[in-house]
Amino acid sequence: MGCEHIRNVMANPECTVTAISDPNDEPLGWARLALGDAASSVKEFRHHDELLSSGLVDAVIVASPNHTHHKVLSDILSTDIPVLVEKPMCTTVDDCVDIVRAAHARDALTWVGLEYRYMAPIAALLDVVHSGELGSLKMLAVREHRFPFLVKVDNWNRFSRNTGGTLVEKCCHFFDLMNLAVGARPMRVMASGGQDVNHLDEWYDGERSDILDNAYVIVEYDNGVRTMLDLSMFAEVGRHEQEIVAIGDKGKAEAFVPGDGHIVVGSRVTRDIRIVPIAISDDVNYAGAHHGASYIEVMKFCRAVRSKSQPDVSVSDGLWSVVIGAAAHRSIDEQRPVLISEYALD
Repeated sequence: MGCEHIRNVMANPECTVTAISDPNDEPLGWARLALGDAASSVKEFRHHDELLSSGLVDAVIVASPNHTHHKVLSDILSTDIPVLVEKPMCTTVDDCVDIVRAAHARDALTWVGLEYRYMAPIAALLDVVHSGELGSLKMLAVREHRFPFLVKVDNWNRFSRNTGGTLVEKCCHFFDLMNLAVGARPMRVMASGGQDVNHLDEWYDGERSDILDNAYVIVEYDNGVRTMLDLSMFAEVGRHEQEIVAIGDKGKAEAFVPGDGHIVVGSRVTRDIRIVPIAISDDVNYAGAHHGASYIEVMKFCRAVRSKSQPDVSVSDGLWSVVIGAAAHRSIDEQRPVLISEYALD
């Protein structure tokens, strides 16, 4: 994602890469490749503190391993430098709460990288939900059937203690979409999941990988809406990686990623089913691995930095996306429904 964001910035005429930082040689090499001819004019640092004190940056993007986010963000939030931090904001609820407090204690922009809301099919579905065309939203289901986790530097993502767990690491995106669509607070989470196929024979320094590769998660909200996640990370042979269905008392909407250039909207009143054409915005200069969503995110972030406006995706959004994932893991571990009130969120 660090390299994708480098390409996002380079494709955006409103901003430029001035410096990069990483303690590891391999990702620095990847960054140089992503920068191409521009690499010679970009300053390299081994530690983020050196970058922050360099005077070379107007804003920073954090795309470091999940378990480093709290430390890196804490250092950034002690400055007045605007920041976009990749998801998940932190790996634990307590660390997220700490970051929310620190962000609220300063004036500079803090933006959380939950870019799925900018994918064209998902954005179109959210527009339909918020338009009221479906009536009162009652149910929302997200299915992600995808490939296993990719290899990362030093295999940090093979252990839940580093990622926050699969339902935090990967699925905070989907819990953010649920929160955004429902417009209410989650009250209770029920989940079942396991590690049944992937990484079972992977050992590092005498320890076996422990990341979940499948789960069902049900979330109940305080306005009566129910949502569900169906996750499989050994199901890469399907037509769509993600399918999202929103159902109200007057209709139903369906979105697919990768998309077929449309979403489907049905009316219970007329019994009509209509195909709504959608496309990646003409504003997207670099589509990348996220169908233009991460470019839109970086573009919006840069414009918010310039205008000193509020973030689209706040630290509160980052917190609540992690809360549901953490509650889902607790539900699986303890084999019980988990109340959100069990977490100290005040």
